[in-house]
Amino acid sequence: MTTVINSNSEFIASLRTIIEENISNERFGVSELSERIGMSRSNLLRKIRKHTDLSASQFIRTIRLENAMEALKDGNSTVSEVAFMVGFNSTSYFIKCFRDHYGYPPGEANKINLSSQQEDITEKNGGAAKNRTTLLLISVMVVAVILIAVFNPFTGKREKPDNSIAVLPFKNDSNDSTNVYLINGLMESLLNNLQSIEDLRVVSRTSVEKYRYAPMIIPEIARELNVSYFVEGSGQKAGNEILLNIQLVEASNDRQLWSEQYRRELKDVFELQAEIAKSIAGRIEAIITPEEEERLAKVPTENMIAYDHFLKGLDHFNDPSQQNLEEALVHFNMAIEEDNEFARAYAAIAITYYLMDKNMAAKTHTDLINTYADKALLYDDQLAQSLIAKGLFYMSSEEYELAVSYFEKALEYNPNSDLVYIFLVDLYANYFPNTEKYLEYALKGLRINMTPYDSITRSYSYLHISNAFIQSGFVDEAEKYINKSLELSPDNIYSAYVKPYILFSRTRDLEETRQLLLQVLEMDTTRLDVIQEVAKIYYYQRDYEGAYRYYSRFLALREYLGLDIYPGEDGKIALVCSMVGETEKSDSLMDKFREYSENDNSIYKHLSLCAYYSYKGEIEKALGQLDLFSKEDNYHYWTVLFIEIDPLLDNIRDTEGYKEALETIKVRFKKYHERIRATLKKEKLI
Repeated sequence: MTTVINSNSEFIASLRTIIEENISNERFGVSELSERIGMSRSNLLRKIRKHTDLSASQFIRTIRLENAMEALKDGNSTVSEVAFMVGFNSTSYFIKCFRDHYGYPPGEANKINLSSQQEDITEKNGGAAKNRTTLLLISVMVVAVILIAVFNPFTGKREKPDNSIAVLPFKNDSNDSTNVYLINGLMESLLNNLQSIEDLRVVSRTSVEKYRYAPMIIPEIARELNVSYFVEGSGQKAGNEILLNIQLVEASNDRQLWSEQYRRELKDVFELQAEIAKSIAGRIEAIITPEEEERLAKVPTENMIAYDHFLKGLDHFNDPSQQNLEEALVHFNMAIEEDNEFARAYAAIAITYYLMDKNMAAKTHTDLINTYADKALLYDDQLAQSLIAKGLFYMSSEEYELAVSYFEKALEYNPNSDLVYIFLVDLYANYFPNTEKYLEYALKGLRINMTPYDSITRSYSYLHISNAFIQSGFVDEAEKYINKSLELSPDNIYSAYVKPYILFSRTRDLEETRQLLLQVLEMDTTRLDVIQEVAKIYYYQRDYEGAYRYYSRFLALREYLGLDIYPGEDGKIALVCSMVGETEKSDSLMDKFREYSENDNSIYKHLSLCAYYSYKGEIEKALGQLDLFSKEDNYHYWTVLFIEIDPLLDNIRDTEGYKEALETIKVRFKKYHERIRATLKKEKLI
């Protein structure tokens, strides 16, 4: 959305003048502006925000873009010339900023300006001229359509593929197998550089490793990984030189788009890696921001012996058995002995200690993780691995909220880190339940790690994604992922009983849902979770005899096994017991349900208390609790689906208070759903 800066303020007009005097200087930023205006940086930021509602950097960029627009309207300069004229050293980044600001690319600015002028002329010439112009335009359009249909030189031309890419394992061209670690390390370093470019979707190393020896052609691998491009490479070490052969391949037809042979001294390897990454991004027209270009140019260490030790450690680290992790530590420590400011090596040590502790009952390395993570951050706080290392310390010490902040910061510097997505998905699923965040990170992680783990684990991943989708009201997407889950593991009972509910959300057919759940129960008749799901559908159908039959089995097994599960269902079970004459059992269960509801810290507390008071006939209290619940956010779609048919609420269903609260609940959920949809669409995840 376009932000126009109003210069009526004398202060803003002065700032504009200063910026325009330095408009072509790409390095003229907030610090330079505060110095020229004679004001502290903090005061400048506050005053700009007060007058424009923009940050200082946004304000400067907006002035640059407004000047660019004026230059483009003149039509005397190319887009590249205008970009440099207004202080952008990257044309592609200028195009991105211009499009974000105005809603169309800079190449369209002159056309839109001419179109506006033509409209003004038409208006001035009156209705007759307007009609003649309209008829002329229609005639021209008809002729154009016919000509395009007959002579279109672009017929059959493919659209540009998306910027998705996989880096296949590099080959060692040397007969010396001891050089393998070096070639693997160069491949991983190039991968890291590409991963740091936000405009690329880069598939993880673990996803491509399985194709190292696979007898498959590029288009076959592309279909499995869902990518548009591949990078293939081979190389060897010759004395103090590196020889690399790199090619970029269009995946759909195995067509080589670009290739290059490099012969460089070892000391120039970092410059070489950045050069290759920029060449690849340029060939597929991916945008590299100035900040990303600056990070690509950063040299992790000047000490090539330290880097050699690091690559040897990385080779062991990437095959993380306990023995290999211990061997990796040896080399990482040798790296920091050679260069005690090598941030990447410090981060690697911290992450290695975390992995060594991960499956241990007692965590013995937490302090070491923290020590090495802090060292990594000290020497490079913009390195994604430094931030990941600190996040893992907080995971190890069970300070999960702090872990989230470090992982999300790491994504700013490496938007394609599959490791970060794995941890964020876990955190938002199990520690800070947040369907919106979970969906965003799970789907992003899925795009870059297409073949993780075994089929059972993948089946459960799809189940969780499906469940998150249906909880947010995305029926089609939920069905898509639950079907994927069941294709991978037909015996996954969790997926098997979620699917009937997904189908119910479309059909609202309780009888069909009950029959499907009974089929699931036949897979394992001892499953407490499925037994209570079957009972629940009988309950919603108001078939209390049927519900009691299954709830009795559930209660008996729950008591026999000594489990304290599904306490939120006790209210439903109490009503069923009451309806079949089990008064004493009903009273006992309802008392437990009240106690559970009063101590519930979730957003559903007020809805549970509403159900309790409704059952007791305390109408005003029930409506008061329902009103409180209607002010909550982020409740699940199941709430909207089942609140209208829940027998516990029958006593208040005909009241105006209930109807008003129900409408509010529906409206709030719709807004919640649309907000998530907008986020996922913006991120191109749906």
